[in-house]
Amino acid sequence: MNQAHSRPILFGEVLFDRFPDGNEVLGGAPFNVAWHLRGFGENPLFISRVGDDAAGRQVRLAMTAWGMDVAGLQTDPTHPTGAVRIELIDGEPRFEILPDQAYDFIYLADVPELERPAFFYHGSLALRREESRTTLETLLRRLDMPVFLDVNLRPPWWAKADILRWVARADWVKLNQHELELLAPGQGDLVARAREFLAHYDLRQLLLTRGEEGALALSASAKDEAVRPAAATRVVDTVGAGDSFTAVFLLGQLRGWPLAATLERAQSFASAIVGVRGATVADRAFYQRFLADWGE
Repeated sequence: MNQAHSRPILFGEVLFDRFPDGNEVLGGAPFNVAWHLRGFGENPLFISRVGDDAAGRQVRLAMTAWGMDVAGLQTDPTHPTGAVRIELIDGEPRFEILPDQAYDFIYLADVPELERPAFFYHGSLALRREESRTTLETLLRRLDMPVFLDVNLRPPWWAKADILRWVARADWVKLNQHELELLAPGQGDLVARAREFLAHYDLRQLLLTRGEEGALALSASAKDEAVRPAAATRVVDTVGAGDSFTAVFLLGQLRGWPLAATLERAQSFASAIVGVRGATVADRAFYQRFLADWGE
């Protein structure tokens, strides 16, 4: 396991995905990515905020048990730990995201002292309120580092102009096919529009996930690479599938994997995650099997 590189920092929401059958699973895109990176042996710093409530204590306990650094996890005395109600329609999730959650109020004064990270990951949901948004803006100004933006357009919590301003500050951007259509509407081939998007915002790389069609990585300085899921993929739900793909993509950046191999591994892991309930797995053997297959 290569730990010579500096650690990644991930910023944003942690919440409980609440399913119709009564199950609750820890989630939130930045949390999911940080959880998976830890599962693969990395040491990410996750910056977020939970309520001073039973759910918040559960988050802290889960992170500690998983070996995650909790130095960046703030406690809010007023606002509750994040929660999302999920309705599954034909296996696809529909989200009801509650307002004024603890992760909306990540305060700069409570962020630990930071060294320059390998990269800085953030999503778009936790930027819906000024408090967390201002903290992120300050951190990005202070730290000289590559930035990965994971676009998550959750109505009504986004505005196109705001999202595109964050795109312009990123080095890598990940979005799905539907999100690209919303951010770069137009006629013609979707891949051609993705290439225009990459060039317009001077991105190092654009990751476009396409559901059953797999994913595409478009690069400014290398050839495009595509990957498709195995035909026999078993699906329980697709919650967190994109986050699992992102986590392995970022793992590949940390460990210097070739892009084609990185995409194949990311797709393989995402195909496994859709076979379980929710976005995270608290089983180290689940991750070790992949590392063994990858020769890590």
